[in-house]
Amino acid sequence: MSSMDMPAQAPGPRATSTGRPTAAKPAAPLMTWMTLALMTTSSVASLRAAPTMAVYGLACVFLYLIPAIVFLLPTALVSAELASGWPGGVYRWVSEGLTKPLGFLAVWCQFAMTIFYYPSLLAFVASTISYVIDPALASNGLYTAIVIMVLYWTGVWVSSRGTKALAGLSSWGLIIGTLVPGTILVVLGLVFLGQGNPSAAPMTASHLLPQWAGLASLVLIVNNFLSYSGMEMNAVHVSSLKDPAREYPRSMFLAMGLVLLIFILPALAISWVVPGNQLSLTAGVMQAFDAFFSHFHVGWLTPIAAVMLVAAALGGMLTWLAGPSKGLLEISRSEGYLPPYLQKLNKRGIQQNILVTQGVVTTVIALLYALIPNVSNVYWIFSTITTQVYLIVYLLMFVAALRLRRTQPDHPRGYRAPALGVLCTVGFAASVAALVIGFVPPSQFGGGNVLSYIGIIGGGLVILGLLIPLAFLKLRRPSWRRPEPATGAAAEEGGAA
Repeated sequence: MSSMDMPAQAPGPRATSTGRPTAAKPAAPLMTWMTLALMTTSSVASLRAAPTMAVYGLACVFLYLIPAIVFLLPTALVSAELASGWPGGVYRWVSEGLTKPLGFLAVWCQFAMTIFYYPSLLAFVASTISYVIDPALASNGLYTAIVIMVLYWTGVWVSSRGTKALAGLSSWGLIIGTLVPGTILVVLGLVFLGQGNPSAAPMTASHLLPQWAGLASLVLIVNNFLSYSGMEMNAVHVSSLKDPAREYPRSMFLAMGLVLLIFILPALAISWVVPGNQLSLTAGVMQAFDAFFSHFHVGWLTPIAAVMLVAAALGGMLTWLAGPSKGLLEISRSEGYLPPYLQKLNKRGIQQNILVTQGVVTTVIALLYALIPNVSNVYWIFSTITTQVYLIVYLLMFVAALRLRRTQPDHPRGYRAPALGVLCTVGFAASVAALVIGFVPPSQFGGGNVLSYIGIIGGGLVILGLLIPLAFLKLRRPSWRRPEPATGAAAEEGGAA
């Protein structure tokens, strides 16, 4: 998470009078709707998921638009109403709308999804680095596992130092690792096609829709739900707009358009030059860069592109590393959800024990890359488990929003989502559909054992998303509560995270 994820305070009244007959007026808005749109774009858009959809060629447009309409838009508008009425994030929303234990489940799942998110993100980093060293390493599981462990523990060390410079990493990540390489990829692709070279994927109207070959042919769409996750983080800034009712929807529609462009165009560019049956889900972006640069005889640019992508991915990891764990820490200290060991802070006020414990689990998960031959399969499994766990957050959020509108209709809200019932119903149904589809192996999974796949995905979801938080609630003791606030350093770093 970035500094943009911290709750913005609503503009308050001025303390002094200027002699005017009116009461003290609100302070000037903290941001414009355009600024919020760009912030949202930077926190959601990424090139990492492009190879996943490039497999479908022109059909990736359809596969990106559908979740944007049925998931991205409802999530953005519903979370805006919740954030403008109940500051404090998903724990507060679910606790107020449902119960505190379910609020803990929501904030736990928001944290737990990162346990599988980091290995899949760092697997992408490992495959990208391989193009600087030796492209053959991209499919080497042992190499991938080592890179994941080294980079994650380095990230823990950096985060435990309380580096305030982390606050600006997300903005630079959007420019250095997304906008610039994404633009280069698309421009090279257009020039490549303009020269008369054939596209590796058919670009005719008959290929706008994915070919139906059972549920497996559509299952990759589930990954797009996680690609769009994060919209609820920036909803906390809705009260900082001058006219939230008009400007917030405008901001979200612009952000949605920008996110779609960043997702769709690079995916198409990759499909133009890399055949689907040769595409790696982790190294696909670098495969495309390598192919384009080789075609235009500028192969020396390949390592530079790799460094840009790695810098952005690592920046994203660092900005996310402390955020979810910080939120879990604060809730656990006030309500006693976690044992004292996990609530302990280091001398800089950072939740180091949570990060280290998470690191042990991440290390075990990383070793699976060394044990399972196909790196793309492992990457897909971890991405799917991440999505499944995070979808629990959205299911709870949509139900809580409906109940709050019904039970607290007069509660002050800076923004009221239009047709809230429709938005929540569509968003909830889409989340359930994604949850179900996630148990179907994708057609690119290579014909592995279906029951094993379902067992792994289901086991990850049940253990990580349900059993562990229930165990914490069951074992909870009054002595675990530490209502005193974290140190100033911790609070300060929470803003940087």
